[in-house]
Amino acid sequence: MNILVANLGSTSFKFRLFRFGGAGDATLLAKGGYERVTDYGQAIDDCLAELKAGGHARSAADLHGVGFKTVLGKNLTGCVRADDRVIAALEGFKEIAPAHNPPYALGIQRFREKLPGVPLVALFETAFYQWVPEAATRYAVPPTWHEAGVRRYGFHGASHKFAAERSAELLGRADIAERVRQLYLAGPVPVAAGAKPLRVISCHFGGSSSVTGMRDGVAVGTSMGLSPQSGLPQNNRVGDLDSAAVPFVMKTLGLSLAEVERQMTKEGGLLGLSGVGNDMRDVRAAAAQGNARAQLALDVFIHSARHWIGAFLLELGGCDALVFTAGIGENNPDLRAAICANLTDLGISLDVTKNDTLRGTEGEISAAGARTRVFVIPANEELVVARETLRCISAAN
Repeated sequence: MNILVANLGSTSFKFRLFRFGGAGDATLLAKGGYERVTDYGQAIDDCLAELKAGGHARSAADLHGVGFKTVLGKNLTGCVRADDRVIAALEGFKEIAPAHNPPYALGIQRFREKLPGVPLVALFETAFYQWVPEAATRYAVPPTWHEAGVRRYGFHGASHKFAAERSAELLGRADIAERVRQLYLAGPVPVAAGAKPLRVISCHFGGSSSVTGMRDGVAVGTSMGLSPQSGLPQNNRVGDLDSAAVPFVMKTLGLSLAEVERQMTKEGGLLGLSGVGNDMRDVRAAAAQGNARAQLALDVFIHSARHWIGAFLLELGGCDALVFTAGIGENNPDLRAAICANLTDLGISLDVTKNDTLRGTEGEISAAGARTRVFVIPANEELVVARETLRCISAAN
């Protein structure tokens, strides 16, 4: 079966086409994308034309499903058919995820028009956090706020799910890997009586970043909250911020609410701290040349990462594996070393040579004999979306 994964960003459209064999193995047939997108309908048309020209999908009959990595839906999560209910859920929270929800709603509608009869599936980024204990999702807000949807949702679900599954495999826990694979269809199936708990902390560090704690493959909490703007400082997003800051700067600086929101989401984060840009590569290069603001941006990022890793070390009662994934996590040995510095007493210690030489590929970087094994696992969110899309379609047939 051929499954197309559509990844719609605020100004981009990327796609991957996977072919699944009878044993469930996936082969990547094609990939591509477009930047600075202003017309998503045209981008989707171009994608389908490209797949047709390449001989991968000459007609709708060659596609058996389209999967979307939707972000946040009002009163809806999980892996579900991308129907009117999904579009309404995306519209309901478009104010919280304005860079993602409108493009996905438009994209789903366009694919429905272009590929009538082809099943469309939405895998919400919040799906991985459906079983987080309520105490870890609640804010101390008035009940009416909570009922309106103000709670901690969590994001990067596809990435953390892949990290959960792959780390379990690397640790020889096939039972937990299978538990993760079946999570969205069956929920958290019982673990064998007497089995040792598997405690993993996953660090997705990229254009946006989050840390998630997992016990036996199921999330117990995460650094992101109500929106993707929370948690660690990100490319140009503030991250965690005292709520009193908003009325304070409105009064003190004479800013409108719209301008405050714009500055928090466009001028904060690594960009706001460093003053040189929102790309970690540029920030690191400037810091290496002695730029104090760029170095501060790195220090703030590292401090926040350690804060959240520490929180989940305590919540889990220890850690069997610490995972670094996504662009920053996979390609920056110096940041990994700084985040793991002086944690030997907590069981975390890196092999300097392994860490320094590992970039962009999977591998273990922990020191021999360390209680916690540290892995670099390249992100593969699209594969997760494709697999879950296939499972959703198969379960409905």
